[in-house]
Formats: sequence, structure tokens, C-alpha cells
Amino acid sequence: MAVYTDVSDGELTAFVAQYGIGAVISCKGIAEGVENSNFLIQTERESFILTIYEKRVAREDLPYFLGLMEHLAQTGFPCPLPVRGTDGEALRELCDKPAAIVTFLPGLSVRRIHPHHCAGLGEAMAHMHLAGESFAMHRPNNLSVAGWRPLYDATAARAHEVKPGLAELLGEELDFLEREWPGDLPGGVIHADLFPDNVFFRNDSLSGFIDFYFACNDAFAYEVAICLNAWCFEADGGFNATKARRMLAAYRRVRPFSDRELEMLPLLARGSALRFLLTRLYDLLNHPPGAFAQPKDPLEYESKLRFHQGVARPGAYGLD
Repeated sequence: MAVYTDVSDGELTAFVAQYGIGAVISCKGIAEGVENSNFLIQTERESFILTIYEKRVAREDLPYFLGLMEHLAQTGFPCPLPVRGTDGEALRELCDKPAAIVTFLPGLSVRRIHPHHCAGLGEAMAHMHLAGESFAMHRPNNLSVAGWRPLYDATAARAHEVKPGLAELLGEELDFLEREWPGDLPGGVIHADLFPDNVFFRNDSLSGFIDFYFACNDAFAYEVAICLNAWCFEADGGFNATKARRMLAAYRRVRPFSDRELEMLPLLARGSALRFLLTRLYDLLNHPPGAFAQPKDPLEYESKLRFHQGVARPGAYGLD
């Protein structure tokens, strides 16, 4: 989350009035993340999150994102629920940009990740995958392997500014993944951005997922690979096999994870590392002046990519 668009008091008051949720008492920008402008608003009734969708989010994708959150919430999965206005519509315009209000999800993201947090994540992730099977809409993953070449082309010429030789590493890895990427894995709705700041806990119990604005249809095992990268590395760069085992074991208790999915995890983890390395590199090289949020370090994912390049079998992760 972040803030890129300033909203005047008058604009905010007129916008919120369309929802019938009471008058605004306070509004605070949320200066985290890199994608959209987000605000915590308190009305006379309760708290909500207002999101203004910025350039990277395509307007045509918003019905999928909002529809998915509504679908998951209606199945009982813990996530924000889009608020419909008095006209029945959840999506409208604010400051000439698409915008929506969703319910406030109680909880906090964890700063120190322990194995039981990873177990809670694995269980909830599997429940979300199953709940998404009855969601009728479909959206391809524009940031899967087919979308990495344009990001590489947009960053390769300046990648040396971040680290010498980075463009060569990216190009060689991209060539490999384009050749080897599997297309036969079980799939459906995935969140695609389950980083710790998008997963909330209360009293060490998972309370829900937020920020579904990368959600799409893709391989379930790719989501697991994203979470291996986001949750199972320590601050010193070491991989924590205990966290990985707890996450996958909890996932498997809810949804079966096939031998083929397990076999592909090292390759999918390489792909996940490359995806976030490329998008972080792009964001760093194209950081908008004046934005509250700072871009995240792409080299964190260079280190993770090099680790996965040395993994031949999932047993190296402590998984079987």
C-alpha cells in the first residue's frame, strides 16, 4: 500500500456520501507498498479502507479483484469485503481514477516470522485455493513467465546501475525459464502477492488476507513457491527449512499437493524470484518523485534466485 494521489476534504466527503456508511471522521494515508493509494477512513459507524487504483492496475481487471474478494468473503474466507454504494456499485471514480471502499480487516502483519505463522499461512492459502474454485471469473497472470520478457527489456539497459552483471544474470535466467516453465500443473485462483504485509494475524492466529490486486488464475504450486520466497528466508539470507515444512504440511492437510507439484517447486521458486526481482528493479528505476513509499530492494531477490539455482530437488528445501 502507498499514497500517490492527494484527496481534498471536499472530494473525500462527496465520495464517501455515495456509500451510505456515515460521515467521515478521519482519514489517514497508508504509506506502505508500491502499487495503489490507500487510506484508512473512520466514519461515524466503523473503519474502512479506501483505495485509489494507480497506473499499474488496469481498470478492466478491477471487477475480477473486487468480485473475488466478495466471493471469498461470502464463502467465509477472511478478507476485506468490497462496500457497495447506495446504487449497488462497488467501483466508482475519485480524482479521475478508479476507486473503491472495502471493509477494515482487523489484525497486524508479523515482523518476526516463526514456523507457526508459516503453518497458518499454508492452511489459509489452501482454503483460499479451494474457495476460489467456485469463482466464475478468470484472469490470466500477466506477471507470469510470458510477462517477464517485457520487464527485462525495460530494465536491462540500466540494470548495471543497481549491480554490475545483473542484466546478464536476468537474461540467462529468463531464457532458461521460458524453455522449462511447466504448463500442466493444477491451478485456479491465486492471490499472487502473499507477502507478510498482506497477511494479518491476531494473537498469533491468522485473521485474513488483504490486497488482492495481483490475484489471477495460475498454478497453485506457483503461489506456494512465492510464499517460500517471501516467508522462509531469514534476514541473513539463509533458507529456513522448518518454516517451509510447516507451511507445506499445513497446506497439504487442506488440499492435496501432488508429486508433480512438489517436483516443480525449485523451478517455480526460481520463477517467483525472477518475477519479484524484475518488478522491484523496474520500480526502483522508475520511482515516482514525491511518493511516500520507497521502492523495495531488488537485490534481495537476486540472492534468493541464486540460492534456488543451486537446488535440484525439493529435498534441498527439507520437503518430501
